[in-house]
Amino acid sequence: MNESAFIESLRALASHPGARGLLDDAAVVEIGGRTLVLTKDMLVEGVHYLPDDPPADVAWKLVAVNLSDLAAKGARPMGVLLGYSLGGHAWDTAFVAGLRLALDSFGIALLGGDTVGGNGPRTLSLTALGEAAGTVPSRAGGQAGDRLWLSGTIGDAGAGLRSLRGEIAAVDALVERYRNPSPRLEAGEDLAPLVSAMMDVSDGLLIDAARLAAASGLRAVIDLASLPLSEAWMGLLGGALEARLAAATAGDDYELLFAASPELDGEILALQDRLGLPLNRVGALEAGSGLRVTDGGAELPLPERLGWEHR
Repeated sequence: MNESAFIESLRALASHPGARGLLDDAAVVEIGGRTLVLTKDMLVEGVHYLPDDPPADVAWKLVAVNLSDLAAKGARPMGVLLGYSLGGHAWDTAFVAGLRLALDSFGIALLGGDTVGGNGPRTLSLTALGEAAGTVPSRAGGQAGDRLWLSGTIGDAGAGLRSLRGEIAAVDALVERYRNPSPRLEAGEDLAPLVSAMMDVSDGLLIDAARLAAASGLRAVIDLASLPLSEAWMGLLGGALEARLAAATAGDDYELLFAASPELDGEILALQDRLGLPLNRVGALEAGSGLRVTDGGAELPLPERLGWEHR
C-alpha cells in the first residue's frame, strides 16, 4: 500500500486526542498546564538524501526537517531523540560534528535515543519535542474563503537536487536549500495566533495544499502565476508555466503553508519586514473537495504528479 493508505490504516490506533486523528504532522499533548508538541521524521539514504551528501549536512537536514514540523505548530523546540544507524567511523564522526552544529544553532540538546548496526541503506530517525505558548494550529482548521499563503520561495530544494544529480547546471544557492533547509521557527510562532490552519511544505506545494484542504473538509485553489520564485531559480529555470509547475510539485522546501481570513491580510503582510521573510498569497480555500490549479485565473488540468508520496 502507498503512504496515504498506510496512514489511513493507522487511524484507528490513534485514539488519544493528542494524535489529532493523524491529520497533522505533530502530536499535541497537555501535561501539567503545558502544551507539548511532538514530531518524528526519518531520512533514508537514496530517498531523502544522496549517498554522497556530506554527513554533516545530513545531520543538519535531519534536525531541520523535524523542527520545521514544530514551526508549523508555532512551537519552540526543547530537545531531540536520535535513532541512528551506524555507518563507519569517518561518516559517524562527521555526522556527530554536523549534529552538534545544528543543535547549537537552534539552542537545543540531544535528550537520548538509540543506535543500531546495519548493512543496507542508512536510515536515520529523529523525534523532536517542543512547547507551544498559545494556539497550536492544525491542518484541519481552514475555512472556506480563507487565503492560502506561503513563506519564502518554492522549488529551490528540488532544483538543488536536480543540480546534484547532473540534470541541470549546479547552482550553489539551490544546492544549499536542498542540503541545509531553514525551519521557519520564528515565523511559525508569530503566525500561529493568526492562522486558521498551517503546515510545512515537505512533499510539494500542490500535494501539501491538497492535504491541508482535505483535513479542513475543503478544496484548495493554487494560482501558479502567484508562486514566489527565487532569483537563483529564475536565473536557471525561468518563470514559464512548465518551470512554475515544476516548482509547485518539488519537495524539500520546508516553507510554511497557511490559511488565514482575508481580514488578516494587513497583519500578515506587516510581519514580513520584522521577520525578513517574504509571505505571499498563493491561493485560497473554497467549498468542495480536492484541488484546483490555475494560472492567472485560467483553469489548468491537474498534473499527473502533485508531489512526492512514498510507495
